[in-house]
Formats: sequence, structure tokens, C-alpha cells
Amino acid sequence: MERFGFVGLPNSGKTSLHNALSGGEAVAARHAFSTKSANVGVARVPDERLLRLAEMSGSRRTEHASVQFTDIGGLVSGSNRGEGLGNAFLGHIRDTDAIVYVLRAFADADIAGDDDPLNSLRVLETELALADLDSAARQLDKLARAAKGDPSLRGGRDRLARAVEVLEDGVPLYRAGFDDDVRQGLRPFFLITNKPVLAVVNIGEEQIAAAEDLAEPVRAELGAAEVVALCVQLEAEAAQLDERERPEMLAALGLGGGALDRFLAAAYHLLGLRTFLTTGEKESRAWTFRAGAPAVECAGAVHSDIQRGFIRADTIAWERLLEAGSWAAARDQGLVRSEGKDYRVADGDVLEFRFNV
Repeated sequence: MERFGFVGLPNSGKTSLHNALSGGEAVAARHAFSTKSANVGVARVPDERLLRLAEMSGSRRTEHASVQFTDIGGLVSGSNRGEGLGNAFLGHIRDTDAIVYVLRAFADADIAGDDDPLNSLRVLETELALADLDSAARQLDKLARAAKGDPSLRGGRDRLARAVEVLEDGVPLYRAGFDDDVRQGLRPFFLITNKPVLAVVNIGEEQIAAAEDLAEPVRAELGAAEVVALCVQLEAEAAQLDERERPEMLAALGLGGGALDRFLAAAYHLLGLRTFLTTGEKESRAWTFRAGAPAVECAGAVHSDIQRGFIRADTIAWERLLEAGSWAAARDQGLVRSEGKDYRVADGDVLEFRFNV
């Protein structure tokens, strides 16, 4: 399961975001470093397509795709030198697949620190870039010596040298403009800022109407990264309610129902994850696969035996299946296609696998 690490200054709302996503009750205190160890949670990825298919099929059970996230103790200026939680923090974030910046935009006289999300972002980026510089410089020194006797290492040495040049200027690697080949080539060095990023701008209840205005400067700063404005505290409170009551509360507070769901969908797609669906009376389910994966690989997500004995995949786009009203009706109308093992599965495909073991 893919893992996202929440990175923010103390009291930015990381733990409250963890609780909003998991429906949990991790301690969210008003003092720095109330989170000293990593809290790990799992959130289901909302998918209206799945719910509609489950309704069509009269499914007894519905299973969403899910992602894992880690609430890591607050980062402070000097973390790269061991300040605050120091190396413990950096170790936790290196173990994740993507970074989620949690940036405080709400004012609170009882909470110390800056409520300008851009200032917070710059501190966080600087600390992570400096931590990467220390790691990259040490690895480059070893690799440069080894490459003198092994020409095959020179490509990695050159990529790492380019990374060091960028990091020396305090620039995180996701801002460096490197192409995908260079970014992939840097993965074996486990550099934090080589990970994909997105940001949550944590706003106060009184700022909900201005949410997009507050998010826009961060969006402009981060460029292509997804930025979501979210009233984390209210979402965390809503997560404690019965699922049937939650939409009514969120609507009454002017939150609609989409900010937290939009964040989850953005996080899911950030790592190139996509969803195929299965549906029937027993269960409707969303299955995670990597964008561009062939049908035979997707079969393995369901069961290794299906992948091993793969014959074909019967498939139809989810909206066409809904229009037909049932799998049987879709087949009668000639809408269901039979595809081989090399078929590139599309997001939202509904699949039935044929196999023999």
C-alpha cells in the first residue's frame, strides 16, 4: 500500500488531518512535538463510480481502494542539524512514497508560530533540501571514488552531482526541472525532495469562503503540484459522526462534501495509481493498479492464481455498464469486450477475468 507522509511545522494540523482521514483520535495538542512517534492510518479513496455500480448490482458489500498515511512529528528550522525531532523525523519521511505539506493559514492567539502558509512552505522546503544535500554529498563522495574503477557507475554519479548542485542552492529536487529519467535515476539514493508532493492549506472556519484565495499563492509557488484548501479541524470533527450524518453537517458548515475527498483523490493519483472495478451481488470493489499496467498484471491484484492462469479479461467502461443496467444486458448488447493479457487497463474499467489453473 502506498504511503504518504504529512510534513508541517508544529501545530500546523497534521494530527487533526490524520484523524479526519482515519476517523481516529490521535492526540492533537497545542504544544510543539505532541506527536513524537509516527501515527500510521489508512483512508479509503472515495469513488462515486463504485457506489453507483454497487447500487446497480445490489451488492451486499462495497470495498473501496485505500492509501496509507503517516502523521510525523513537526519539522522545525534546524531539523537537518538535529533540532526538534531531527533525525527521527527525517527517517520517517524517507520511508514514505510522497510528501503532503500541511500549511497553517488560520490565526490562533493560543498557538505560537506563523500563520502564513508560504512562509511555512519555505521553511519546510529549505530544511528538506538541506537534509538531502547532506545525504547526497556523502553518497556522491563514495560514488565518485567507486566510479573511477567502474564505468557503469558514472551515469548515477553524474545524476547525483546535478542533484547536489541544485540542493546547494536550497532548491528541492521536485523544483529542479529534471525530466522523468533523471528523477527515476535518482530514486536509489532515497532523497526526500525527489518524492512527489502535494499541499493542504489548513484554514479556519471563518476562512471557508476565502479558501481558494488562500490556496492560490501556494499553488503558484508549487507550480504543477496539487494544492487543496481544507478546514482540517471541522473535517476531523465530522469524521467522528455517523457516516449518514456527516454530509448534512458538512453542508450546514458550508464545507460541501468535496474538500477531503478531493485531497484523497489527488493523493491517490499523485503516485500514478488508477482504479479498475469489479461488481456483482456479493461484492463491488475498487482495485488499485499502476497507470498503464496490462490486464494480466491487474489480474494479479485480485489473486495470483488469476494472473498465473489468465485467459482473457472481459471489460466495459463503468458508465456504459450503468447505461446498460446490468452485466448481462451489456453482454447481450455487445458492449462487453474480450481483451488479452497485454490490454492496457483504463481507469474506471469494469473487469471480469477468465482464467484456468
